[in-house]
Amino acid sequence: MSVADSPSVPTDGLAAWALDLMDRLGGVGAGIAIALENFFPPLPSEVILPLAGFAASLGSFTLFGALFWTTLGSVLGALGLYAIGRWVGEDRIRTVVKKLPLVDIEDLERSTEWFQRHGRKAVFFGRMVPLFRSLISVPAGVTRMPIWQFLAFTTAGSLIWNSIFVLAGYQLGENWSAVEPYAEVMQYVVIAGVVGVIAYGLVRRIRSRRRVKDGS
Repeated sequence: MSVADSPSVPTDGLAAWALDLMDRLGGVGAGIAIALENFFPPLPSEVILPLAGFAASLGSFTLFGALFWTTLGSVLGALGLYAIGRWVGEDRIRTVVKKLPLVDIEDLERSTEWFQRHGRKAVFFGRMVPLFRSLISVPAGVTRMPIWQFLAFTTAGSLIWNSIFVLAGYQLGENWSAVEPYAEVMQYVVIAGVVGVIAYGLVRRIRSRRRVKDGS
């Protein structure tokens, strides 16, 4: 059975476009749709991923294929933005910042220092937050994060996030769209987790400095 023949699939909008891509190209189509989401954030991965799982449940492609191609699409899309960041480079960013009113070059330096300290966590968790999952690849390239680190943390974060939604779509079958309302809740959980990790790191640093002062 083709996924397009099911009465529960969308017939218009971006979801319908993604569905047609999967129908034509199979798992590769799902990967292309997810890769493009990096450049066009309005493409809803929280719809595309469950739909890919649903297509896999109908036999359009395998569950492994759905997970493989969507994760590969996530990584390749992110890699494209990383390459743009590396091409732009910190020197060009500095030149632009210096010309902007009300923006201090020290702000850029602090942002760069922050990313150098927390970049791996930002890339990993960033794959689970809409819009941020696209934007985070650019500073990773600008700061020249080692590409093997970028690929490792991007792949890990993407695989976890994609698996949740693909497996949900696979299990729910024709009720795949029931996944979408829970996406926002999960994103808030991820954001809360990131804030918690950063706060914990700040508390440890403050306590460490206090101990040094007390010791001196």
